[in-house]
Amino acid sequence: MRTSELQGALGLEALQGEYADRELSGGYTSDLLSDVMGNAKADQVLVTIQAHKNTVAVASLVGLAAIVVCNARPAPEDMLEAAKAEGIAVFRTGSTQFEVSGRLFRALGGA
Repeated sequence: MRTSELQGALGLEALQGEYADRELSGGYTSDLLSDVMGNAKADQVLVTIQAHKNTVAVASLVGLAAIVVCNARPAPEDMLEAAKAEGIAVFRTGSTQFEVSGRLFRALGGA
């Protein structure tokens, strides 16, 4: 699956749509940014409730393709501007991290 297919596959709202359309290698779910830095892998999707500029900085450092903000959290403009500058997609959903992680796992070919 590619980044451009994520919105439709998971029923997400696009908040920042100017991104590199990359092949997704998996997903990582965490709200602890130091955990994301240490364990997420390049070209994955971050599933989180952390909606701020530092989330984008960590995503860029790791090489993540997209961020999915859960629980309908608002995303501040500086977060979206940073994501645009880094070419990282930002999506939002009213669903929980648990629900999104399961749907993402299945969409990426998991059992």
